[in-house]
Amino acid sequence: MQLHDDLGQLTYCLNIHPTQSWEAVREALLGPVKRVRQNVCPEAPFGVGLRLSAQALEELRAPEARAELKEILARENYRVVTMNGFPFGPFHGIPVKQAVYQPDWKQRARLDYTCWLADLMAELGVAGDTLSLSTVPGTYKPLAEGAAPAMAENLLKAAAHCVKLARQTQVTIAIALEPEPHCFLETIDETIAFFRDYLYSDAAVARLSELTGLSPEASREALPRHLGVCYDVCHAAVEFEDPAASIEALRAADVPIHKLQLSAALRVPRIDAAKREALAPFCERTYLHQVVVSTAEGLVRYADLPEALADDARTDGEEWRVHFHVPIFVDAIAPFETTQSFLVDILALHRQRPISQHLEVETYTWQVLPENLRTESVEAAISRELTWVERQLA
Repeated sequence: MQLHDDLGQLTYCLNIHPTQSWEAVREALLGPVKRVRQNVCPEAPFGVGLRLSAQALEELRAPEARAELKEILARENYRVVTMNGFPFGPFHGIPVKQAVYQPDWKQRARLDYTCWLADLMAELGVAGDTLSLSTVPGTYKPLAEGAAPAMAENLLKAAAHCVKLARQTQVTIAIALEPEPHCFLETIDETIAFFRDYLYSDAAVARLSELTGLSPEASREALPRHLGVCYDVCHAAVEFEDPAASIEALRAADVPIHKLQLSAALRVPRIDAAKREALAPFCERTYLHQVVVSTAEGLVRYADLPEALADDARTDGEEWRVHFHVPIFVDAIAPFETTQSFLVDILALHRQRPISQHLEVETYTWQVLPENLRTESVEAAISRELTWVERQLA
């Protein structure tokens, strides 16, 4: 969906559907994705946010599988604009929790997976395209001590791979690290510091020059073209970031937002015993649901919702924000609110001055929402989300 007034490309992420294998990706493209397209833009090209696991990507290394993917994209009037390269393994139906960050950027497997995704994206794009590829925020925070140099080295190697792809194909792949609660890159300040000290530093420029043969000047220009941020609105809201200040801080640091993920979290303005009890159904086994609590002494963070609920130190009246992606078209899920107002502010800022050319709705939790909230089909809900975004930007 191409938005008006050069506001970018709107899509949704296929991690909403179980897409562990190439067969499952095919079924999604020919099933729910097609129905969403028919609901929201039946005649126009439809931007697709692919998600390919390592298994699906390996299966697509077969020429006949890639040919079938290209044929489906052409026949259905789909255009790949972004890729979710965050989850490497299974993402639905089994406990994922902190395993979603593995392999992390300390490991060669993450580098190889990302480069193979970039190869496929360049093959699917056309000359002149810039396509975004979101990825894990370095690693899970408990595993991050002393890891920054090794992660930076692998990210610079990935950037060098993208430089070489651009030379060969004229397709630019922009790797976008996605800050997330309880991860190495958690806050916007932490993210800016990592880019400044490790990815855009003089040493990083010299390393990219060594890897690519580019001049120092060309390397300095290439780094932000191929390494930037995926700004997930849910994550930023959970971290109590300020919408305008966080976007401006990234701009001031010259860290580009290659992808803007449109999402919302649970918000409990004043916690009490009844609301604690009402949060229990959201303690599901598949995903981490990090919690950030605003207290008189500052922010307190928990790796998962059950930990926050079990902490006797928490008192009534505090505000809780829970990393549980909820439908973006609702501002309340009784007895809670959502962080929709944060998303409304971000979209208003985007309308005034575009933040990113890739806008991706990412409510991947439909299958694990409490049953009373699943009152319509997934594709009907996704269609409502996309239409809601269009209205916000109209």
